[in-house]
Amino acid sequence: MNQTRTFLLAAWLMVALLLWREWNTPPQETAAAAVPAATSTGTPAAVPAIPATTPVAAAASVAAPAPVRVQLRNDVLALVLDGRAVTHAELLKYPQSRDPGSPPVVLLDADPARFFAAEAIWRDAQGRELAWQPQGQSREYVLGAGQMRVQVVFQATDGNGLRVQRTFTLKRGSYALQVHDEVLNAGTTNWSGDIERRLERVPPQVKSGFTNPESFSLNGAAWYSPQDKYKKRKYPDFSKDGPLNQQVTGGWVALSQHYFLAAWVPQPDQPALFTLGEKGSLYSISARGPAITLAPGQRFVSDATLWVGPKLADKLDATAPGLGLAMDYGIFTALSKPIHWLLTQLHKLTGNWGWAIVLLVVLIKLALYPLSAAQYRSMAKMRKFQPRIEQLKERYGDDKQKFQMAMLDLYKKEKINPAGGCLPVLIQMPVFLALYYVLLEAVELRQAPWIVGWINDLTARDPYFVLPLLNAAIMFLTQRMTPMVGMDPMQKKMMQLMPLVMAVMFAFFPAGLVLYWVTNGALGMLQQWWNTKRFADETTKPA
Repeated sequence: MNQTRTFLLAAWLMVALLLWREWNTPPQETAAAAVPAATSTGTPAAVPAIPATTPVAAAASVAAPAPVRVQLRNDVLALVLDGRAVTHAELLKYPQSRDPGSPPVVLLDADPARFFAAEAIWRDAQGRELAWQPQGQSREYVLGAGQMRVQVVFQATDGNGLRVQRTFTLKRGSYALQVHDEVLNAGTTNWSGDIERRLERVPPQVKSGFTNPESFSLNGAAWYSPQDKYKKRKYPDFSKDGPLNQQVTGGWVALSQHYFLAAWVPQPDQPALFTLGEKGSLYSISARGPAITLAPGQRFVSDATLWVGPKLADKLDATAPGLGLAMDYGIFTALSKPIHWLLTQLHKLTGNWGWAIVLLVVLIKLALYPLSAAQYRSMAKMRKFQPRIEQLKERYGDDKQKFQMAMLDLYKKEKINPAGGCLPVLIQMPVFLALYYVLLEAVELRQAPWIVGWINDLTARDPYFVLPLLNAAIMFLTQRMTPMVGMDPMQKKMMQLMPLVMAVMFAFFPAGLVLYWVTNGALGMLQQWWNTKRFADETTKPA
């Protein structure tokens, strides 16, 4: 297989994958359904389960004064919370666009059209919620200079002696909000209840199509259990595979979107029932539990972590087991994770993600050089024997079967391997596609420039189409250097059109991906020029 056929194979493999993904991607729209009532089972023997006989929407609040909202802010995250829920979250280090003065990305939002909230709800056995009030006069808690953490405390009561003190803690530089609950039964009778940690939102509208990177990223729910590992469902298919009703200890639940994530991580040793919900335009995922019964004077403590922020692989992995899998690389996870890691290390050397991609190609080319050298040696032999192949073609005329048999006999006799170039491309194509998913999921590359004034965002297409046209030129020059042995006129015409076809296709691809392919093609062309000259000299030597 020569270098030109390599381009053809690469193009069709890539198009086939993208079309397959597009075919299997449902339209991102909402559908109405009823919210399943949550239940709690499988709790420890000493902690009886609470039947969830009251639907979530009908649960009444106890002595429900107007909620008091408090701002909690560190250096990367600005939150608004009312004790029961986090209703607003701004990611201060991530502007919505590259425009000067662009506001930060808003992940959690109280606006009904973009509603997205993270709730932690204590209820008694009758389904009644507790009422929350902040402990303190301030309504704004901001991380000060020299401080490593900022906290706010809320308290909830039921009017019968039950008290829950909830402490929200936000550390410097962290997107992980620590939520610590201390439950005290100061009444005269037993109290039974449970906690539900829920993420609920109106899904964003995402335009489908392989020219839109967001359509390839997970927009929907994800969850993790030590037994079943990572699972997911997209909007609006929450009920497609049946209800989720799974008792989990040591897992997490999340709602994911392109580059960003909100996830509840319950205390690892406390069981919770994972459920999915649909109610009109609202979609939710919950971790409900543990259920508890407290005698008078007894206390109970439950901790949880709420991740509200970007998909940062190292920080997600450090927050909870399996949370890094929320960077959804699909079938290319095994390759995309090490490529992401390697790109991160190269970025530390270059300080620029574009040059990190260039260095990545160089390293891959060096690793595959022995295979490439074998390919070019075979091509040099094919070039030497091209006149004899043309003679065979004239001899057998239109009898293609005899011509193919005679050509294969010649290859066998002269020890030519026409498939010598297959292995390098078969190795590089998965790497290429794995990098495509890294560019889709790695928030570090979001709005990352390569050359300012030209490529200002490696995850967006080249605004001036320079890279696609450069790739076409490289393909054309590579074709001129490649012997088209054994091809009929139709095949040759298809090969000659491939530079134009690839240029049109790459015009819609992320610039970082096209940069990878252009660098790979340019280095391959130089390798071919050098090795063709080198091995041509070898083939002219007497045996």
